Amino acid sequence: MLALADALRRRADGGAGLRITCLGTARGMETRLVPARGYDLRLIPPVPLPRKPTLDLLRVPGRLWRAVAETRALLDEVSADVVVGFGGYVALPAYLAARRAGVPIVVHEQNALPGLANRVGARLATTVAVTVPGTPLHKGEHVGMPLRTAISSLDRAAQRPAARAEFGLDADRPTLLVFGGSQGAQSLNRAAVAAADALTEAGIQVLHARGPKNTHVTVPERPAGRAPYVVVDYLERMDLAYAAADLALCRAGAVTVAELSAVGLPAAFVPLPIGNGEQRRNALPVVEAGGGLLVEDADLGEEWIEARLVPILTDPAALAGYAEHAAAAGAPEADERLADLVVAAAEER
Repeated sequence: MLALADALRRRADGGAGLRITCLGTARGMETRLVPARGYDLRLIPPVPLPRKPTLDLLRVPGRLWRAVAETRALLDEVSADVVVGFGGYVALPAYLAARRAGVPIVVHEQNALPGLANRVGARLATTVAVTVPGTPLHKGEHVGMPLRTAISSLDRAAQRPAARAEFGLDADRPTLLVFGGSQGAQSLNRAAVAAADALTEAGIQVLHARGPKNTHVTVPERPAGRAPYVVVDYLERMDLAYAAADLALCRAGAVTVAELSAVGLPAAFVPLPIGNGEQRRNALPVVEAGGGLLVEDADLGEEWIEARLVPILTDPAALAGYAEHAAAAGAPEADERLADLVVAAAEER
């Protein structure tokens, strides 16, 4: 949402003549992130749908009606020309309110398997954009994932020396980046730490984000002359982490997959073993294009890392090939492509 807003603001010379209003709920991260980026945030009541038949399901129609009414009033107040939805609790009321108000709707779906709000919204929308090719969504057009410019414009080769120095890594060693999202991932942590000796003895250095709650995850300091293994709680600058790395070991969330392919960083994707399988589907287009590997969570371990990742990381030609294919699968201009669709929808009105 914010990457699209930034793209629209750039087109309007910093926002002259453009009004962007973001919808959110009081309990979401948007209460912190949206104002920090300088955008107007309005809150509406969330309308969560119970996953199982319960008495709470009877309250959904009333909650939805109130949220739609509040959103419709807001659309009238700001004289909205177009509504753009990304799914989630606020999207369905926004889609229904826009339909009632005769305001064009643009839907963007980030995951390979769309949620309920976007499945409904796609039937009401003027334009439907998807991140992953083949996403089963009505009228879906592949545009990719809008990303912040710090990522989409990253020159990894140019930033590599400074990035490796920032993390205390050696300048010329092959580098593995391990991360499991903002909170870390226990299976990735266990496997990477178990493979620490095999990696560093092969001359591969590691930058490992363990997660702020996983302070028990440690690796003994490497002997003199051995490749370093650097453990951090959290990566504030993912752009620097991507620039420092030659290969990533990570989950396959939609944003992660989109960012890695946009910057041309190959990865070994470890889909979350719970849920509806969307993470596996997110990664498949990049893997099938030759830009990465796919390993099931249950199969990830020290042996797999030593057998599959060490040979790639110690083969510059193989690394270059994976990086080239990862970049070919990326969509670094997705924010501008989505902005084109949004502007066109508004102009058609």
